[in-house]
Amino acid sequence: MTATISLMMVILLAGLGGTSNQLAENTAAGAKSSTSPTPTKVSSAADSSTKTTLISDNNYLIGADDVLHISVWKEPELTTTLPVRTDGKISLPLVNDVQAAGLSPMQLAASLTEKLKKFIDDPRVTVAVAQMNHQRVYVVGEVLRHGPIALTPDMTVLQVLATCGLGQFANTKKIYVLRMVDGNQQKLPVNYKKLLKGQKVDQNITLKAGDTVVVP
Repeated sequence: MTATISLMMVILLAGLGGTSNQLAENTAAGAKSSTSPTPTKVSSAADSSTKTTLISDNNYLIGADDVLHISVWKEPELTTTLPVRTDGKISLPLVNDVQAAGLSPMQLAASLTEKLKKFIDDPRVTVAVAQMNHQRVYVVGEVLRHGPIALTPDMTVLQVLATCGLGQFANTKKIYVLRMVDGNQQKLPVNYKKLLKGQKVDQNITLKAGDTVVVP
């Protein structure tokens, strides 16, 4: 009887030991799992590039000093971002100098595609403007800020004057805009005082690239 009870106690203790060991193993595994870092997504170059604002509006004509992003599908060595030189051209491997100024992004892409066909089967080229730097107006005379100003769409002479600020001795009745039209220079009068009063609103000229605002 005593031997039977002893044998049962040995079996019970052995079972409890196995259960304890299993419990310890499960606890350790759980702790390891809880402390393991959760995998995180690493942004690729393609992910980060989507944050860059690019302009592919084909009503826009590329000019000198603009910065272009040129992408050739499956040709990373030809994919680049580069400025348009003062002569209006860009330089790329294989095709060398290519005229860019005066073309829309789509027209330049078509030109590059045609030139690359000599070297690559079925080239697929996209062109976008990363920076518009060539469209400027200029302000001279009795203003607080002289020099070139980046031209924004539909910018008026009043907006430019507000940006530059008038000097203490500015003759606000004799302001004018100089503009080249077909090789001839035009002088467009601007009466600042009357514009502020809501008069002569036709003199609130919408500026064009290359215009010069003169404040005597």
